[in-house]
Order: sequence, then structure tokens, then C-alpha cells
Amino acid sequence: MKFKAYKHKIHSVLMVALFMGLLSSCNKELPQPEPITFPQPSGPSIADVISDPSYSILKAAVTKANLTGLLSDKTKVFTFFAPDDAAMQLSGIPSAAALAFFRPGQLDTLIRYNLIGGIAYTSSNIPPTFPNLYLQSNFMLSPPSASLPPGLRMPIFPSKNGSRLFVNNIPVTQADIQAANGVVHKVAAVVMPPSQMLWDRINTDPNLTYMKAAIQRADEAANGALQAALKNPAANLTVFAPTDAAFQQLLTAQITLALIGQGMDAATAAATAAALASTPAVFQNPAVASVLTAQMVQGIVVYHIFGNRAFSVNFPATATSFPTLLNSAIPAHPGLSLQATMGMAGVTAATVKGVANPVASNVLINPTPAPGGTSDQLYINGTLHEIDQVLLPQ
Repeated sequence: MKFKAYKHKIHSVLMVALFMGLLSSCNKELPQPEPITFPQPSGPSIADVISDPSYSILKAAVTKANLTGLLSDKTKVFTFFAPDDAAMQLSGIPSAAALAFFRPGQLDTLIRYNLIGGIAYTSSNIPPTFPNLYLQSNFMLSPPSASLPPGLRMPIFPSKNGSRLFVNNIPVTQADIQAANGVVHKVAAVVMPPSQMLWDRINTDPNLTYMKAAIQRADEAANGALQAALKNPAANLTVFAPTDAAFQQLLTAQITLALIGQGMDAATAAATAAALASTPAVFQNPAVASVLTAQMVQGIVVYHIFGNRAFSVNFPATATSFPTLLNSAIPAHPGLSLQATMGMAGVTAATVKGVANPVASNVLINPTPAPGGTSDQLYINGTLHEIDQVLLPQ
């Protein structure tokens, strides 16, 4: 019995010693972690790529904007849409000396808008889908209103039409120039960042006074939602805006038919309708209030708006239908039909057709690759195309 008790005592002491040893080993200091270092990519950086003499104006702009260090950083990755000297000159910057008229902050904004951080988008990464990619540029948009989320970057829109690449509506003349910190795409013109909202254009354009009046009339039924969307910097829309002449033509015809239906003779009805339709105030005229109701005008207006951004270079070669904001109320509606003809220098013709329009409306195409005054007008919250007919949903 004494031997068993002694043996048990030894066993207990050994267990305690083993436990203390384990505890002691657990309390030892762990070795300090060593950082894992990754080798920087070899080869020229984006800053080196644009050191080529053909980019002399862009190189001077990058230097003045103090962005050489950013574009030289091989620990980062970028996609850069880079205008060469010919593109700069086409966009009105004839030489590096002309950059004296630009402040460094202006050049910083311009360059950052052409820069996408975090990924190298090669031509194979850009799908040939409608309407385009929605990507955030490196240009941080300062909040102009409470509706703009903090940290929102100005979007930029690469796209592919067949084998041809575009950014917004600017052609890419040479794609996939590889750099150690990303990829460079040479562009045909400077890709300019927008500075206004869609409503700024509609509210002030002397050729869109009827479109403005129609939106205001529609907002009586929409509780101001349309103007709010057109002023919202975080929105992403495409507006097909009929010219004043297009609205006058439709309104004259529709009011004439309504007056004839009320018993007025055709000649008097036509003259009366022409007088009523001669001013955008017709949308508020009590004489036609039963015809141009707020709900009816709302349906017309939302039929002219896409809930995404489309440039004419994104239109398909064969007529294809796409949904509009009207589809939020009528999901089964066939939407609008788009079609464009592509030439060597870009889109040469484009149309948009409403379901009830006998023929398609022409999109008034800009005469140059750079944005002009009619189609492909780029705004912070969308794109605007002027058209020569009012689009009819039914």
C-alpha cells in the first residue's frame, strides 16, 4: 500500500511538472513576423511610356500637375487613356507652351479623369455590351450637394464596338500599351471631364425650351422627381431631348386633331393649334389642359430617358430595343429602338425610334470626334442627345 501511494505521488508530481513545462513553453516570446516583400514589376512605368516624344504635351502637363511620381509608382496599377500630341492639338492645346494658361489643379483634374486606379483594363477586359463599362476615374468629385455621397469619383466609360475601342465617345487609336504599373491606351482626343448636370443643359439651352416645359409639367404628377434626378450628381442617365421644332410639330398635330374632335373645322383647328403650340407655355395653357395632362406628359418624358449612360458609339449596328424609365411603371413595354452607322471616323448616323413613331428619329450627330453641341453631350450625371422627333410610347 505504501508503494502504491508513493507511486501515485510520483505520478502526480510528474503530471504537475509536465503541465508547468507546457505552460512555460506557451509563455515564451513568439518570433517576430518578417514582412513578405514582393518584387516590383520590371520594365517602364506609365511615366516612362509617356516620356516618348509623341507625348511631349501630355508629359509636360503631368509634370506641371505634379503627377509624375504617381505614374512612376510601380507598386500601383492604373489604366491610363493618354492623348498624344496630335490628340492634344485636336483638342485645342497646340504645344507644351500653351499649358501656361492652365493652373496645376486644372491639369491634375484632367489627367486624373483619364486615369483608372486599381486595375489594368486591357482591350480583352472590355466587353462588347450595351451600353458600356461604368468605371470610377481617379478624379474625386467634391460634393456639390448633400445628395452626392462622399468620396464619389467621376465615372468614365470605356466600351467596345466590334473590335474598336472607345472611352466615352472618343476613339482609342492604339490599345494595350503595356507598362510595369498598368496599361496605356492612346486616344484620338483629350477625354474631357464634365462640369455640369443634365438639368443645367436643359434649363438653359434655347433649343430645348419645350423639353424643359414638358419636364416641369410632368413633375406636377411626379412630385418633382424628374428635375431631382436630372440635378442629382450621383445619377447615371441618358436623355434623348427633342428640339423645340420637334415638339412644335407634334403638339400642333395633336391639338389640331383634338380640336377637330371637339367639332371645330379643320382649317380653324390647324390655325388655333399652331398658335397654341408656338410657345412652350402650351404645357400650362388651360385650353389644352385636358389633352396635355401632367400624367400623360410624364409618360412621354420618362420614355425619353434611359437609366444608364449611352454614347452614340454604343448604339448597335442593327435596330435593337432597350428599356427606358417608363419600364419602371410598365415592365413589359418594348422601350426604344437604337441603331447607328459606324464610319472610319466614328458614328456617321444614328436613330432612335419610339413604338408609335412611324419612322425613327434622327440623333443629331456631332461633326467631330470630340463632343460638340448636339449628341454625346457629357454631364456629371448623364449623357444627352438632341433628336428631331418626340418619341411616342403608344
